[in-house]
Amino acid sequence: MAHSRTLYIDADACPVTREALACARRARVPVVIVGNTTQNLERHVRRDDPRGPERARGRDAKHGGFWVDVLDVSIGADSADFAIVERLQPDDVVVTQDIGLASMVLGRGAAAIGVRGRVYSRATIDMDLFIRHEEKKVRRTGGRTRGPAAFTNEDRERFARNLSALLDG
Repeated sequence: MAHSRTLYIDADACPVTREALACARRARVPVVIVGNTTQNLERHVRRDDPRGPERARGRDAKHGGFWVDVLDVSIGADSADFAIVERLQPDDVVVTQDIGLASMVLGRGAAAIGVRGRVYSRATIDMDLFIRHEEKKVRRTGGRTRGPAAFTNEDRERFARNLSALLDG
């Protein structure tokens, strides 16, 4: 069977894992939750969720079916990011808060969405990386940058709406 779209969740401090899994169940898309070994990633998986492609639910000619896997990676900077990129195929979708990972995802022909529902674009990712770099320089010299606004229910709803559109597309 040809590769079907897979949803990867960069689960380190991801506030929308539950919503991402719900969207994947509806769209009948497999999910890989990736995070470091200090987290209990299994807590996101329901007892009745199939745990591999051979048990996928909702399989048909267009969909490979929904199933979920958990990938524990070692503790270390960017371990989850590299584990995702290594497995990524064009047309896959990645949930991440990391602009660097989003850039690598776009470069591999896949889609990336932030936890607040922003779908990253090849047209703007270079500017996003530049801004991140400039803010890091300010912090390195002792300056302060503005942190993210509090996460809201509107962010959660926008995320679910935009992820559903990506998975259905």
